[in-house]
Order: sequence, then C-alpha cells, then structure tokens
Amino acid sequence: MTSAVAPFDDIAPVSDELTEYDRAHIKLYMRLLDAADDGAEWAEVVNVLFGIDPVREPERARQVHDSHLGRARWMTQSGYRQLLRHPTDRT
Repeated sequence: MTSAVAPFDDIAPVSDELTEYDRAHIKLYMRLLDAADDGAEWAEVVNVLFGIDPVREPERARQVHDSHLGRARWMTQSGYRQLLRHPTDRT
C-alpha cells in the first residue's frame, strides 16, 4: 500500500522569510522533525514522506531529506515567529 505524497520541490526554500511553500509544508516539516527526534533512518524517512527510493536515487533522496529537514529546523528557530505574526497572511 502506498500513500499519497504531496507535491514538493527537491530543494526547500532558502530564505530568511517564511514562504508560501513553507506554509503548505508545515505538516511535512513536523513529521520530519518527529522522525529525526525518534532517531529514524533518513533513508526510511525520505521513502515514506517523499516517496523517493534512496537506493535508486541516493543523491536526490539525501538532498530532498536534508534540505527539508534543515528548513524544518529553521522554522523551529526563527520561521515560526513570522507564522505567529501573520498566521493567515498568504503573501
């Protein structure tokens, strides 16, 4: 059984500003943070959350995982402040 994977970019945003992409992927970011906190193997995480086979596409899989986990961590350090200031702002 496979689960539906929401559309995503191979590289998460690299910006000091909260983006629409970030807003659309908050649930994904939380799942990545939970998996990292639980000590899950990155290869399993990228397969489950992004639907990428890390054996067939090892470089892409690692890039997608690390990029999005990095952005998720940024959200916990500073990005969340922008979300709190403008919770419904979609611009």
